[in-house]
Amino acid sequence: MNLIVRLPNWIGDVCMALPALQALDASGAKLHLIGKGWASDLLAAHHWPVTAMPKSLMAGAAILRSLPINSPRRGLLFTNSLSSAAAFRLAGVAALGHRGEGRSLLLGRGLSRPTGPHEVEVFWRLACAAADWVGLPALPGHAPAALGLRTTPEHQASALAALRQAGIKAPANRLVVLGPLSVGTADGQSKRWAGFAELARQLADRGIITLTCPGPGEEEAAKAAAPSAIALPGLGLGAYAALCRLAGLTVANDSGPMHLAAAVDAPVIGVFGPSSPKRTRPWGSQSIWLGGDGVWPDLPTVMAQVERRMIRSDSGET
Repeated sequence: MNLIVRLPNWIGDVCMALPALQALDASGAKLHLIGKGWASDLLAAHHWPVTAMPKSLMAGAAILRSLPINSPRRGLLFTNSLSSAAAFRLAGVAALGHRGEGRSLLLGRGLSRPTGPHEVEVFWRLACAAADWVGLPALPGHAPAALGLRTTPEHQASALAALRQAGIKAPANRLVVLGPLSVGTADGQSKRWAGFAELARQLADRGIITLTCPGPGEEEAAKAAAPSAIALPGLGLGAYAALCRLAGLTVANDSGPMHLAAAVDAPVIGVFGPSSPKRTRPWGSQSIWLGGDGVWPDLPTVMAQVERRMIRSDSGET
């Protein structure tokens, strides 16, 4: 069964939707993914066709109509916007998704969005409903413990090349990736922890190299947030994920980099302030989080957890 899936618009959300996508794939769905341009590189190792979705509603509908898929044309919306539901409806694709924002009349099947579970379970619930709707085997009741992002040999080579170009020869377990930036707010407050500059300085005193991987246009902001860290700009998302797997640890705000590290089951500490770890904490066996729900952790608390994780990395523990 062909299934057109509108991916989420944020990197972290795509990572959290991975268990749902992989379960649908394993159950026999032929996935056709529609999303942001960066999704192709992020998901390159999964071999799902990914089409970039234009911003225009009519252009988006035209892209959906052009997909070489015969009827019945069924879709799954991981987005919650009115425009994404409208594009699928205009393209003649009956889509399953969450109700809200006036979307009910545009959907082939609508579900109420739950407010309590982690976002991984929210996406999983949509996938379970979609499997039932299109006649695929039922999915398990709960999402797996790992997100399961794969990387390609090219991603891994790009990560290693970036380290070489920066002159970094330290063992991987003496590297810490920092994610000091975060797009958006929670309850009107910034999701950027103010302690990254001092964290990087204290780690340097201990002989640990800190890295940032600013995206396009983020170079100055990353430098201001962690002046002593070495910047590796220009990495694609797949290479960024591969770098997190190589490093001894990633420390990041509630952001895409936090979820990238968790997605490849790399050690990661999520630093939370106004946002809720209950919904967006890093998902995985090597993930922990500090703070949240309006309270930032202090620097000694974060530093203690970093040292603990790095000691485990030095000793080869998992």
